Amino acid sequence: MAYHPRIESKALTSFVTTRSRNSELWFANNRPLEEAILGYLAKFTARYKALVYAFAIEGNHIHAPIHFPGGNRASFMRDLNSCIARAVRRFVPEYPGGRFWGRRYSTEFLPGADDIEEYFFYTVLQPVQDGLVEQLHDYPGYNCFRDAIWGVEKNLKIVNWAGYNSAKRFNKNIRLDDFIQSVTFKYERLPGYENLSQGEYAKLMMRKLEERRRRIVADRRSKGLLFMGRERLLQRRPGALPVSTKTSVPFEHRPRVLSVNHDRRAFYRKWYFDVLNAYRVASLRYRQGDRKVKFPTGTFLPQIFEALTDSEKAGLKQRKKKPG
Repeated sequence: MAYHPRIESKALTSFVTTRSRNSELWFANNRPLEEAILGYLAKFTARYKALVYAFAIEGNHIHAPIHFPGGNRASFMRDLNSCIARAVRRFVPEYPGGRFWGRRYSTEFLPGADDIEEYFFYTVLQPVQDGLVEQLHDYPGYNCFRDAIWGVEKNLKIVNWAGYNSAKRFNKNIRLDDFIQSVTFKYERLPGYENLSQGEYAKLMMRKLEERRRRIVADRRSKGLLFMGRERLLQRRPGALPVSTKTSVPFEHRPRVLSVNHDRRAFYRKWYFDVLNAYRVASLRYRQGDRKVKFPTGTFLPQIFEALTDSEKAGLKQRKKKPG
């Protein structure tokens, strides 16, 4: 059985997550690796003109609410996750090799401005929600909150590995430094706050974060749950298994739409499954030989395995370049 088809949307923000194989903690306590990941995030944000509201690098996964006005989420995530997997092999000597990610990324739609805000705070408060630290400033890994609320433009360095490896074939003495590129990156402000000055916006976001943080801490304490603390986090070994982690199986139920508003969630769930059902009908006709069937906007042609004529192969290649 295959995974469910992915649907692209130019109008809706996506909440994306990718987790490492077996939830192993390969991102833990590795600042050079974090800088490399942020560099690739900057590179592909610029390439695909994505709008990134927040980005979390946890011990074994990444989280991010991102808008893709170009309807190119699949290409963005393919390139980003591929580069992250290669960066782990370069920056983590203990990594044994093999497939890095547990499976392909998961994604849910965030249809409203308040939904984006909800998952912005979900992303930045991950270390508190997961019982790692009570205060964000105690978390030893990267946290995007201050960069995001103050509109900080980060200057990052990445290596053009393709160019370097190609040049090295003909010149063994080539310098890696000659293939370092500078990239810049800045988080998008949450929608709905455009009229605020940067200082007003930052102050408001800090107040909202503290309110949410206190509720999370109070809830954990009411359940008798503790926090690991900074010192224990600094002792985590690369590749170790977490004390606990979220688990799922490939075909269990997942929400396709995340929203704080019930009616909005119901409306966009219906939209999602209407598109999905239309895709399934079109896909069946396509597999039965109807090469002119129209697919819903935001969906891709299915893979087919029967022999095609040269003209059909050329047409298929052309149509697969973009959804819709």
